[in-house]
Amino acid sequence: MIALGCDHGGYALMQTVIAHLKEKNIDCKNFGTYSEDSCDYPVIAESVSRSVVSGECALGILICGTGIGMSIAANKINGIRAAVCSDTYSAEMTRRHNDANILALGARVIGPGLALRIIDTFLDTPFEGGRHARRISMFADLEARR
Repeated sequence: MIALGCDHGGYALMQTVIAHLKEKNIDCKNFGTYSEDSCDYPVIAESVSRSVVSGECALGILICGTGIGMSIAANKINGIRAAVCSDTYSAEMTRRHNDANILALGARVIGPGLALRIIDTFLDTPFEGGRHARRISMFADLEARR
């Protein structure tokens, strides 16, 4: 299951993402927001992040105006590796090498067509492991020292 969350700036794109995931028969859980009314994105980023860390959801997608605020908030939760991606290469490499578990997108930065290609790449790319697994362990060590 994929955890989804957006703020008011990402609401319209999230509707496109939900339809796309349903079309691909990918289960998702929507943590809001549910309108274009102004909201506080850290609350939504936390809900999505905690669902990923707990194992309730395998991966997450967060959308705000730039993707930056959502990714910063998500990365405050131990065990989250959120990456803002504006191209498919970055989406592939953050899964392949960083085992990113949340994709952050900027609805005011990229269009819906590109966003869906980035999402498909992110969801379809496995973690390579190997030498990269050692580095992921180092992320956990950094979190433990906070």
